[in-house]
Amino acid sequence: MEEPIVVGIDIGSNKICTLVARVEKNNHLRILGVGIEPSQGVSRGVITDIPSAAQAISRSVEKAERTSGYEINCAIVSLAGSHVSSVNNRGVVGIQGRVIDQQDVFRALDSAQAIALPHNREIVHVIQRGFAIDGQEGIRQPVGMHGFRLEVEAHIISATASTIDNLRKAVQMAGIEVSQFVLTPLADGEVVLSETERSMGAAVVDLGGGTTSLSIYINGDVWHTNILPVGGNMVTSDIAQVMHMPIDQAEEAKLLHGHAVQADVNADESFNVVPFGSDQSQKVQRLEMVQVIEARMEEILDMVEQEIKRSGYDGMLPAGLVLVGGGSLLPGVRKLAQRITTLPARIGKPENISGLTDQISNPAYATAVGLLQWAILMSETNQELKETPDKKSKRPATTAEKLRKAFGKLLP
Repeated sequence: MEEPIVVGIDIGSNKICTLVARVEKNNHLRILGVGIEPSQGVSRGVITDIPSAAQAISRSVEKAERTSGYEINCAIVSLAGSHVSSVNNRGVVGIQGRVIDQQDVFRALDSAQAIALPHNREIVHVIQRGFAIDGQEGIRQPVGMHGFRLEVEAHIISATASTIDNLRKAVQMAGIEVSQFVLTPLADGEVVLSETERSMGAAVVDLGGGTTSLSIYINGDVWHTNILPVGGNMVTSDIAQVMHMPIDQAEEAKLLHGHAVQADVNADESFNVVPFGSDQSQKVQRLEMVQVIEARMEEILDMVEQEIKRSGYDGMLPAGLVLVGGGSLLPGVRKLAQRITTLPARIGKPENISGLTDQISNPAYATAVGLLQWAILMSETNQELKETPDKKSKRPATTAEKLRKAFGKLLP
């Protein structure tokens, strides 16, 4: 049986990453193609210039096609931006027979989606958190069990319809069809969390360039998600303004000499820059830049802590934080996160991959690899639905139903 090929496109504020992978035994991913391109027409996870974004996506896809030798026609695409919101809701249905089947689960999830949404928003994800049968809570898999009343608690994620349409249009202009949009923090969680962390309670924090994403996992399920409109680009902008240097120099200085904790930097360290109004390089104190970085990173991590408290699950995260994204590569950020949130923290990176991994085996590419994991599960789900006939109805499963089943499989 031919091994399937999966494709993911992570569209971030700083970079666009296209990955092509072959799915091998035990769902091991062998990376065949990598296309990394500086992002254009994207700000804080939202498309601001469709033609520019489409060109950047096209260049990223072309690079991945050249390295993999495959032509890319469709892909799973990341979704971010502060326009995304989430809510938990319960759905209740009566059981027509006495044995619960997959159609009953679909009906319960449909019932859970009966929430008041503004006309300009659409539901992106419906993720089942847990079930109850005849009042008995804690049911993980209700199919095949007996009962008269099925309840499901679902985590429902919605986004602005126009923003999704703009993102889809930019991808289509690059010649790619979107098979599914996946929220950035959900993709991250697929590749950086262990089963123990999912079960005990952990939060994935993606410190991106334009946004900071948060997802909270408890008892193996997603309980809360949110995307904050702050990120590493704000740190770069602060450095440029305070130290009077161009943005590109500020970004380079941050990458080469940056640190998130000024107490860990020696006062006599320095480096050279070419500031505005000068033709020659000048020596600046590293500590001066680190003070700027620490102040902004404290603000960002304070917002993460406040969001965790707002969710109400701040006392249910013994496994602490898993930090990913380009911002997690900043030296000292783990120590700062532990100090501010008083939770344990570690840096996460993609696992179970081989092949062309030199560039992507670091936290900045967790989302891109996570999209490939979602593609695997979507493919498995569609295959199962083709092979398993519906006992109650001859109608084919709708796309929404396929997605709902996939969401349930993704989270144990």
